[in-house]
Amino acid sequence: MIQTFNELGALREQIAQWKREGLRVALVPTMGNLHGGHHSLVTLARQYADKVVASIFVNPTQFGPNEDFSRYPRTPEADVAGLEQVGCDAVWLPSVEAMYPLGVDKTTRMHAPGVSEVLEGASRPGHFDGVCTVVARLFLQVQPDVAVFGRKDYQQLAVIRQMVAELSFPIQIVGADIVRDEDGLAKSSRNQYLSAEQRPLATTLHRTLLGMREGYVAGQSRAQIEADATAALQAAGFQVDYAVLRTPELAEPSFDGGGRVALIAARLGSTRLIDNLEF
Repeated sequence: MIQTFNELGALREQIAQWKREGLRVALVPTMGNLHGGHHSLVTLARQYADKVVASIFVNPTQFGPNEDFSRYPRTPEADVAGLEQVGCDAVWLPSVEAMYPLGVDKTTRMHAPGVSEVLEGASRPGHFDGVCTVVARLFLQVQPDVAVFGRKDYQQLAVIRQMVAELSFPIQIVGADIVRDEDGLAKSSRNQYLSAEQRPLATTLHRTLLGMREGYVAGQSRAQIEADATAALQAAGFQVDYAVLRTPELAEPSFDGGGRVALIAARLGSTRLIDNLEF
């Protein structure tokens, strides 16, 4: 039977009991409106810990003034039911007041220099400050031994890894593989915003990423790869924020070899989608 917590003291008491029993605790932070991709994070977390806590909190500090905080889907009852089916042990459902007791405007904010200021950080100023702020608070509230994040938010994972390393959080960070629909579209809560006409066009993101990989293997220049990707997305009706090739650390690659990651952020109508491919 899954346990749900709305009060921090009760959550901490349960986690303290688990730790007295010598059990490892994993945290899966989410903003709710859960789908198969989120459920896979819980399944992965179970491989690293004895107990899994998922948090559900739509975090206001990571949304910009013109973004979709107010209309972000909130489905807590369905979320808890789904988490129970995949073996989650507890759900932390804090209020905004519990997360930010002095109010959102007076909260102490976190910032990860460098990695948080490019790509998504440039397109969405302040976004990763909000991510770092809420994740640090969740770490302090839950005090997990391990935390699992999806690789679909590739830059978010990089930002969190930097914060954890710099601040010496005693937490193992695990990145989970992207979960995709059969046609290649990465699972996302924002996919439901797509119209019936837009949904098949959205698969262009994954096909474009595959094309970027093919271009790299064929020895094309980074400039050509990025230009071709942008053109392909625009031809499908996307407004492109970026379609780039980077190193795993999100630096601009030089001519030497090594791993690469292709990253895309683009709007189809009013829906902003992101995806990436490591190779």
